[in-house]
Amino acid sequence: MKLLSVNVAQPTEATIGGRSYRTGIYKRHVMGRVWLGRLGLEGDGQADREAHGGPNRAVYCYSHENYNYWAAELGRDDWHYGVFGENLTLLGLREDTVCVGDSFRIGGAVIQASQPRVPCYKLAGALGIPGFEKTFLRANRIGFYARVLEEGYVEAGDPILPMEKDGIGMTVAEVNAALLLDRSPESTRRALRIEALSPGWRRDFQALLEDS
Repeated sequence: MKLLSVNVAQPTEATIGGRSYRTGIYKRHVMGRVWLGRLGLEGDGQADREAHGGPNRAVYCYSHENYNYWAAELGRDDWHYGVFGENLTLLGLREDTVCVGDSFRIGGAVIQASQPRVPCYKLAGALGIPGFEKTFLRANRIGFYARVLEEGYVEAGDPILPMEKDGIGMTVAEVNAALLLDRSPESTRRALRIEALSPGWRRDFQALLEDS
């Protein structure tokens, strides 16, 4: 397992379908060591702080294995690191293998998976594919947000070392499906047992359970 790329961007103006908005989704690879702090990577910024950022969503991680899937699915090969808006492009950490609550050492930092990513129209705008956020969600290849347990420098090429496995053992893909795809009271209760689950997703699961 390896960190392939560190990607950052500052918020910028964009327009899709006549709608203007600010977004930090246009990530680009940066060379050399980059400081990863409790609130994210040095040089990175978020336009929508309600949907991104903060200590529980400090970095967005995406598996490079998914690049191959989308290349075949969409018939495109014009990908660059960070094209899906991820801060860290990873090799070997997929949604169906990483559990929410798992922690990993990357370079001088330690991160912990905290929740799946919820795609929005800005991803579709960045890729130029109307409605792609729905396709992205249905494929359940959504990547994950992570909190930073130990701050430190990270750099492309750093090995990724597993630290601790979450005791519940519910993968990012399973958590995502439990809330947004294949809901069931059993999976909802299981997700609520994950101590590392981000507060926002915990509230959504609690509301889902109350409504069931």
